[in-house]
Amino acid sequence: MGQHGEIRNLFDEVEQSTGDIRRDAFRRLVRMLAVHETAEEEVVHPYVKRAVDGGADIVADRLAEENAAKEVLSELDGMDPEDSAFMPRLLELRSAVMGHARAEERYEFAQLRRLNDAGRLATMAKAVKAAEATAPTHPHPGTETAARNLAVGPVAAVMDRARDAIRKVMGKDG
Repeated sequence: MGQHGEIRNLFDEVEQSTGDIRRDAFRRLVRMLAVHETAEEEVVHPYVKRAVDGGADIVADRLAEENAAKEVLSELDGMDPEDSAFMPRLLELRSAVMGHARAEERYEFAQLRRLNDAGRLATMAKAVKAAEATAPTHPHPGTETAARNLAVGPVAAVMDRARDAIRKVMGKDG
């Protein structure tokens, strides 16, 4: 849930800035969203699917939301943040992501807290951190399950991190 707050703050930063500051804030937002969702797809969703009554339906709804958001994020990731079409699409993405976050908090995270003690939640938090450490840093629509993330994720993560390093060395975002 703390990351949901960070994501809200990053959206604010992108919306309120221009030029290179906006580009940098947007790159951080893209990375945060990609890493965050991958970790949820690998750890949180499979657990909810197994442990929560109606979990399969709850997860199916979250995965549909995630895929739709990844599609928009992928489109935005290829745009110049100063393009006139960028901000309207970003606002659409923000609305979708915040709705998705509220649904996760209500239907998944509340159940996780109800069903697990502090020790189990701490273990799950460690698993999320481990998943984040190897997650792709850009959106990859169509990889919204743990199995697909584990099959495609490592290659995508290496490619994404190489692209990020090249952008950093070049001193710009592309």
